Amino acid sequence: MRLPLGVLERLVGSFCGFSWFIALLFLRITPCEVSAQGLASRLVPRESTELIHLPIRTLQARSPADNTTFGAGLADVSLTTDRQSYYAIIQAGSLNFRVALDTGSADLWLVSDNCTTTTCKAVPRYPLDHQSQTFSSVNDNATVFKAQYADGTFASGFVAKETIQLANISLANQVFGIITDSNVSLTDQTSGIMGLGFPRLSSISNNVANSSSFFATLASEGLLEYPLFAVSLKRNDTGSLTLGAVDSSVVTNATFIWWNKVAQFSPFGTESNVSSYLQWAIPITGLVINGTQLSPIPTYASVGQTHSLALFDIGSPGIYGPFQDVSRIFAKIDGSRLVDQNGIWAIPCDTATSMSFTFGGRNYTLLPGDYIIGEAAGNPNLCLSWPMALPPSSDGIDWQMGAAFLRTVYSIFSFGIDGKEPPLIGLYPVSQSQPNDTTSAHSASTSGTATTTTSTSTSQTPADAISSFISANSETISTTLPNFVLSTPTFTTPPYALNTSVPASVGAIVSNGLANSTYSALFGQKTTLGNVSALPVITPEPTAVTVVVTDGAGSVSTTVSVRSMAPVVLGLPSSGAALRVPGILSMIALLFHFMVEM
Repeated sequence: MRLPLGVLERLVGSFCGFSWFIALLFLRITPCEVSAQGLASRLVPRESTELIHLPIRTLQARSPADNTTFGAGLADVSLTTDRQSYYAIIQAGSLNFRVALDTGSADLWLVSDNCTTTTCKAVPRYPLDHQSQTFSSVNDNATVFKAQYADGTFASGFVAKETIQLANISLANQVFGIITDSNVSLTDQTSGIMGLGFPRLSSISNNVANSSSFFATLASEGLLEYPLFAVSLKRNDTGSLTLGAVDSSVVTNATFIWWNKVAQFSPFGTESNVSSYLQWAIPITGLVINGTQLSPIPTYASVGQTHSLALFDIGSPGIYGPFQDVSRIFAKIDGSRLVDQNGIWAIPCDTATSMSFTFGGRNYTLLPGDYIIGEAAGNPNLCLSWPMALPPSSDGIDWQMGAAFLRTVYSIFSFGIDGKEPPLIGLYPVSQSQPNDTTSAHSASTSGTATTTTSTSTSQTPADAISSFISANSETISTTLPNFVLSTPTFTTPPYALNTSVPASVGAIVSNGLANSTYSALFGQKTTLGNVSALPVITPEPTAVTVVVTDGAGSVSTTVSVRSMAPVVLGLPSSGAALRVPGILSMIALLFHFMVEM
């Protein structure tokens, strides 16, 4: 959820009709609501009476190498109805809450019943008067917490401790933000944000001694089977988040995971005198459009930043890049046109152009069904498209790879091990055909002496399939695009915010701030696994049961039963709320019924 300052103001600009649409598309707000909501918050209340269901899963623990920890968990994730963020369910004490997942921040926060703003009252709130037995105060609730977003929205309150559970893994006395005032709009009964970024991003750990974010604490205390988490974002708006292991139902062949070292960042000003890990960012080394290869142009090459960095951000809905790169991408797509000075392009809806991003020597290819946003009602032959161009960011991050890209890969975030291993991002291509098809996953293209392997996210999408895709997955935009050629926008490059006198490298091994050194490193300084079977996996429990019955006459009948899930109430249950019988009992009853019939 990282956004440069002024994004919202640029989106709501001089093009009243078109910019109003852009604000609605990306922010779900009207121009008059600019001060109250924003892209960084991406969130609109819905009714709080709906029950949601948590699956019962059997965790498959195993011991990689000589590691002595055996913690792994899996949680379902879902896309919000405004299609701006993905959420999972956590437990805070004994209560359940939905939280938006974000790899661009590090803190967990929940709105509380002490927050009486309209946005807070619309969602389930953490009840401070509930007297949770696992709640404890920090400094008599005097330690201030505040999350400030680029559009001016905020969430503020104080820091406290509670037992937090995510994906069946619990942490007692985990610090989090209790929100007492906020204008951040929340969607789909989502009550807060779960940050999965590095501790350097945490405002809490900087103010509370011996504290860290949820995932960093799991890794530093050695509570995971391996210090990693992984995310599957599916095209049907569902997915999974795993802690400590990878989802074996997604990764069927671990040799097709390509690993990339994460970049360090120099200190901001006088923050410190050493570089450290700040964001889940890796070098982006190439762009391929319609077979034409382009080299990214780093924004801050003049101060020694010789490579462009891409942030992998679950909290962003699309793909964003610098104007000097994005403009060259669309120059290679016939019929494309800049339709807004803020960096939005439209392309012919029937385009068959592929678009690839290169990480670690591998091309990850998106087809039109992956990058088209939606068609314009006033211009039915034109569709808006990712990537969107953004002004330069002073931290040197040029690209953000959000959900539009992450739906084409299974992304694995390996936290790194103190003194042994740097943080890594593993990318495993997912497609309509299985990625272990070597013809699609490892096809090679050679230019001169450089060889790049290519991963295509989906099977070839012809023009007639694009129309079907748009009707099923995109939006028709009620606007008319400008009927004249727009001039090339100009952006002011802010001063580089990091201390260039302190060098930063990609993939450096550091002595602290990562996972406990008792872990045995699977990678070390390599980006390949010497022992693929050592990568821990977790297997989701099937959600359907197939029963085949053969009667005395030899007739065979097959019945498929979907396993029911136990309903869970979000927040503090009302006096009339009741939980249903867990789904596992329904399965037992079903099997018993068939045994009696036999």
